[in-house]
Amino acid sequence: MSTWEKLSTIYQQRGTGYVVLIDPDKQPLQESVALAVKAEQESADVIFIGGSLLSTPIFDELVSQIKENVTIPVIIFPGSVQQISRFADAILFMSLISGRNPDLLIGQHVMAAPIVKMLQIEAIPMGYMLIESGRVTSAEFMSNTKPIPRDKPDIAVAHALAAEYLGMKMIYLEAGSGAHHPVPDKMIYAIAKKCRLPIIVGGGIKTPEIARQKAEAGASFVVTGNILEENSDKGTISQFAHAIHRS
Repeated sequence: MSTWEKLSTIYQQRGTGYVVLIDPDKQPLQESVALAVKAEQESADVIFIGGSLLSTPIFDELVSQIKENVTIPVIIFPGSVQQISRFADAILFMSLISGRNPDLLIGQHVMAAPIVKMLQIEAIPMGYMLIESGRVTSAEFMSNTKPIPRDKPDIAVAHALAAEYLGMKMIYLEAGSGAHHPVPDKMIYAIAKKCRLPIIVGGGIKTPEIARQKAEAGASFVVTGNILEENSDKGTISQFAHAIHRS
């Protein structure tokens, strides 16, 4: 079974799947591995690895060690072409469709594609959309693009439909790391109603209650990252998993 098929099975069986995002720059390698192990133990469904920056040289080793210690899918969530590893189950082959920066629409992909092919990593094509969150996030600054206004669900729907018609397999709605506000429920619902693609929602999801709202609005997967860096030892992951899983 491919990783894409596993993802499809997860959200169909769970109602909504739970993803734990691990940023290699946020903690030492062994702490990242320990977080991945705890995530699996406490019912997370998927591990994403990646970030807007990459100031550590141990990306490949990190992916390898996490993969050795967990059985759930380990997927690269790349901030750049430097974030590729042969040890991952798959890589999100993301096009930043909410922006008009050609390097992030196709430029980085051209450089990454031969590497992904050579390493035989499963690529999952995905439309990545930055959503206004009340502050300038790392993703917005590093991508040099404007996010979609949070009060304009019609614009988000149009972008999601374009991704569907271009043959992408998923939509990622990203409020950004440390966002003041998560992606609005109204926007998630509008996209889920009009677009057939599974929707991943991340950024600014600080409580299990907020995570549940995103699941009920139509998210296929909900992602948490920053909130776990200081709270993963307090049963936080289990609480999020319980809130997100709808069946």
